[in-house]
Amino acid sequence: MTTPKKLFIKTYGCQMNVYDSERMAEALGGQGYVATDRADDADMILLNTCHIREKAAEKVYSELGRMKPLKEANPNLKIAVAGCVAQAEGAEIMRRQPAVDLVVGPQSYHRLPEMEAKVRSGQSALDTDFPPEDKFDHLKSRPKARRAPAAFLTVQEGCDKFCAFCVVPYTRGSEVSRPAARVLEEARDLVERGVREVTLLGQNVNAYHGGTTLAGLIRDLAKVDGLERIRYTTSHPNDMDDALIAAHAEVEKLMPYLHLPVQSGSDRILKRMNRSHTAESYLKLIERIRAARPDIVMSGDFIVGFPEETDADFEATLDLVREVRYGYAYSFKYSSRPGTPAAERPLVDPAVADERLQRLQALITEQQQEIQQSMVGRDLSVLVEKPGRLAGQMVGKSEYLHAVHIEDTTAEIGTVQKVRVVEAKRNSLSAVVR
Repeated sequence: MTTPKKLFIKTYGCQMNVYDSERMAEALGGQGYVATDRADDADMILLNTCHIREKAAEKVYSELGRMKPLKEANPNLKIAVAGCVAQAEGAEIMRRQPAVDLVVGPQSYHRLPEMEAKVRSGQSALDTDFPPEDKFDHLKSRPKARRAPAAFLTVQEGCDKFCAFCVVPYTRGSEVSRPAARVLEEARDLVERGVREVTLLGQNVNAYHGGTTLAGLIRDLAKVDGLERIRYTTSHPNDMDDALIAAHAEVEKLMPYLHLPVQSGSDRILKRMNRSHTAESYLKLIERIRAARPDIVMSGDFIVGFPEETDADFEATLDLVREVRYGYAYSFKYSSRPGTPAAERPLVDPAVADERLQRLQALITEQQQEIQQSMVGRDLSVLVEKPGRLAGQMVGKSEYLHAVHIEDTTAEIGTVQKVRVVEAKRNSLSAVVR
């Protein structure tokens, strides 16, 4: 009997990378690999990288430096780099770190089995193309193991918006949507293996055009027996159409949570970002969404300290946040991405940007806490996902994406429980089963 080879994957960044890592593990499973959570026990180490954060490439090189002694101790160990840093850096990764055997971009991971065979024969392997074939079409077969109750499902990749700060069009390519029939097929497969909630993923997911719109896809998914909850992320305001807004009012399985990045509340900065919407148009869109689904919890993204941002621009962002009242938000200090238009512009004083970020995060935290406190005494629906850290406790997510600790060990994983919230904590809610 052949001894299985062990695969260690470290995933950076977004939910799409989590999904990609799962599919790469499945692809390599056909080559005899099984997962391990120890890098020092692996036959292959795969770093699935993200290029969004500051100094992303340098952090990958630092990680590779820490992996180098493992290869010195085990010459048969293979090291692979995948994802957006792999796409951006390409052959430079192998030049700077010769311990790397394989570099694969996010559009080519369906080629991993043949690339793995190549490195096992003693060669290196590099593929950062944007191949014409559909990578998902080559990865249809998935092991029938049980899954956690909530899963990610990529339906769209790439972006055509070319925001001035963003590398996605260069690392993920132009917008491509998976055919709806294949998405539905994968959703049914996930349900068969225990999934009750799917989050549809895309760099610009509401631009989905796989034979129907995102709203149409959501309505089709809502007809899948056993699938109880649907979410999607990440959206662009310009692609939030009437049909999708109506779906939030009419599709019971579509959860009342929406991540809709705005980035800034200043029209001047939005124009410099090439965002193609204004603060006013964004606020009017929020009004329409809340008219359709009054209880919806909004989430957003913000960049502070963008080149040329003034105090007045930043105050406009604070004003927008006060008006929207976010349940969640992700905020970052601008950092330059080589090759993007904004990379050539003068930076805001780092100390000023730091102070702005702290002020913005304090406001967002205040709003988040208020919304969590408003849940106390309410009845919510919670998808139970796993045991809690404390005895007699289960953990899951509410329809509003709040983490909820349920004081009941009889609540089975994979079931949706009606609960009453009894306490709001900093980052979670406590509840009892109704």
